[in-house]
This record gives sequence, structure tokens and C-alpha cells, in this order.
Amino acid sequence: MNHWLVKSEALSYSWQDMEKDKKTCWNGVRNFQANNYLRSMEKGDKCFFYHSGEERAVMGIIEVVREFYPDEKDETGKFGMVDVKLEKRLKTPVTLAAIKNNPALAGLPLIKQSRLSVMPVGEKEWAIIMKMAG
Repeated sequence: MNHWLVKSEALSYSWQDMEKDKKTCWNGVRNFQANNYLRSMEKGDKCFFYHSGEERAVMGIIEVVREFYPDEKDETGKFGMVDVKLEKRLKTPVTLAAIKNNPALAGLPLIKQSRLSVMPVGEKEWAIIMKMAG
């Protein structure tokens, strides 16, 4: 099983929307590197749901339930999406500031490639963020 972090602007699709919907497609990715990460996701993979924008925090965990397929809204046919379901809310959201203040997380793409909307999270980093979340 792999771990990921997926970002969403809270005004576009929030953690609260995810909790209400329980399941959704993760679409709208138009960056080739992020799209390749979506393509690499497998059923059962876990993802941190990250609010970008003003909140800038990991809010909860979602699980991939359908692997990569074409994004119906992409007129170019180059990009795809996955389906995800709600797993759980984190006890304490983990802010970007807290992540940046932890030297063990310095290699996360969230810090190195902050504009990327889908990114891998290593096993060690996943465990650290989970511990930070309580």
C-alpha cells in the first residue's frame, strides 16, 4: 500500500464536503506530474486530505476505491481521476507550519514542490504526521 497527499482548496471541495459525500471522484488535476501520481494510485492506498488556501492543513484520511480512469471534464483526453472514500477525520489537523517545523519532514514534496496537488508520502513521513495528529 502506498501513501499520498491530495490537496483541495476548501472553497472548491472541503473536508466537510468529503464527510457529507462519503465518496467522490478526485478530478480536475491538470499537472502532468500530479496526473502521473494519480495514475500510480492503487485501490486501498491511503491519502491525506489537505486543505490548501487559507487553512493549509492535513484534515483527514481518504482511501482510493477506484484506480485511474479518464477525467470526463478533460477535453484533451490527457488527464484522469480516481475515486476515493472517506476514512476518518484527524483528531488534530496538522498545519503546514507544523510540518515545516519538523526537520524529519523536510523532504516532503509538500514543502519542496508546494504547488503540486497530488504527491507521494513516504512510510516514515506518514507515521510522523499521524503522530502529530494525535
